[in-house]
Amino acid sequence: MECLMDHIVLNVEDDEKMVTFYSKVLMLPPERLEEYQAGRVPFPSVRLNTDTIIDLFPKKMWQKNARTGQGRENLNHFCIALSKRTWEDLLERLQANNIHIEEGPVPRWGAHGTGTSIYFQDPEGNLIEARYYEGHNDSEKCLLES
Repeated sequence: MECLMDHIVLNVEDDEKMVTFYSKVLMLPPERLEEYQAGRVPFPSVRLNTDTIIDLFPKKMWQKNARTGQGRENLNHFCIALSKRTWEDLLERLQANNIHIEEGPVPRWGAHGTGTSIYFQDPEGNLIEARYYEGHNDSEKCLLES
């Protein structure tokens, strides 16, 4: 199965500091920053490339689910983007292998706008999001148009 990395989600303590670092130091363009600052969206993002973004989840989005004790989980989850057909095949394989779907199908924001996502865990508990974007040709090998 081929796919693209759609986005990575980082749990952040200081969202302003993180946005400044990624946008001013690493020179990654911010996405939805004004909407986030106005309270219209729950988190900002920065763009790595045409296909991939880094979402910066503020503490209010992850603190109730964080592990207790020293340290915190920094990686919230990662997302792979698939064609709709490949996504449907994956969903069938997950169900056939008794892999629990944590959430979804649900609409979620990503590198190409809003797509349809499911969430599940790997054997070591890492959360994976798999999504497709409506309107992308099923014959594409997970490669999304810019």
